[in-house]
Amino acid sequence: MVDEDVNPSAPDDPLKRYLNAGTIKILVPYLTSFMRNQPNPDFTVLILSGAYASSVSLTLDILAAAATMAQRLGLAVPRWRIYIAGDTRAVLGNGLLIDAKSLPKSVRGDDSTWVVPGLGVVGSANIESRILQPDALLAIRALKAQAKAGGGIAASCSAVFLLHAADLLVGRRVTTSWWLAPTLKRMAPRCEVDADRMVVTDGNLVTAGAALAQTDLMLHLIRRKFGPTLADAVSRVLLIDGRQAQAPFIVPAFLSSGDDLIFALASRIEAALPHPPGVAELAIEFSMSERTLARRVRVATGRSTLDLVQSVRLGRARKLLESSRMTIDQIAQQVGYSDATSFRRMMRKFAGATPGKFRPSSYKEDISTA
Repeated sequence: MVDEDVNPSAPDDPLKRYLNAGTIKILVPYLTSFMRNQPNPDFTVLILSGAYASSVSLTLDILAAAATMAQRLGLAVPRWRIYIAGDTRAVLGNGLLIDAKSLPKSVRGDDSTWVVPGLGVVGSANIESRILQPDALLAIRALKAQAKAGGGIAASCSAVFLLHAADLLVGRRVTTSWWLAPTLKRMAPRCEVDADRMVVTDGNLVTAGAALAQTDLMLHLIRRKFGPTLADAVSRVLLIDGRQAQAPFIVPAFLSSGDDLIFALASRIEAALPHPPGVAELAIEFSMSERTLARRVRVATGRSTLDLVQSVRLGRARKLLESSRMTIDQIAQQVGYSDATSFRRMMRKFAGATPGKFRPSSYKEDISTA
């Protein structure tokens, strides 16, 4: 339960201080008062040095807000603890410091959900070396123990690679940051990587997309453990909109992950718009069979060749939606769709949104039918 000396309804309301100040320095006393001597926590937050500061602070801020709102609504109050892998202090990605208990070298699984914020790894080439570092190996061992005991585990962005290193992804459906998805598919070919989704649940594993998808992950976990009333209250007080997909944020060129062929294909497709080449034409131009082309594209991106073509077309369309005053019909023609209806249908399929979602609010064009 919450310590008796914390009274969210008192004049010196910690939630008000938290919302007004929005800084870790103000928030830490509030957090530690909730965490102190909490038996049987609902969540165990596992932090590694170098983690995204935003991912860590979002986790703690949302838990703090949930604890305050639960008291006000007369609901069960979330309890949590923090572990730092390999130390009692973690230096986060932008230099912020956080102090907490060191992760024990021997961990038994428990009933809490272990939450691992993004590791703060820049570039897919650094993933493999990061998960071999001592603190990561300690975290991997703890995650294995948690999974073996049947406990819940949640991770976002590059932290999903810790789950792979712990052999927890075999036969599972997961997500990660869309730009890391090709790397995860290469390293963990026996799992299904759904890079279009913001949050994916598969049994006791919950995974989320890029670092700021930690917001969506935490709301999902609160909703799952404490119900929609508390999750909705937290969402309202922190002004968080629910998001289901990463697809609207994907930049097709980044899917290449350094693969020269994919970069060349994306460049060739975009240069040809509004008349994109077909799969057979691309195969001939790049001197390989359609089957070999399909295999190369799927290995690098996790998608089909046709999906790559569509992603490039819709990427160009998104740029035009964001930066031009062309009508929806005109943009559809610019990227090779015969009519706006087909364009809207493909946007919904691949981006999870209508074209109107990408229009700046300052534009006056009537897009109510988009």
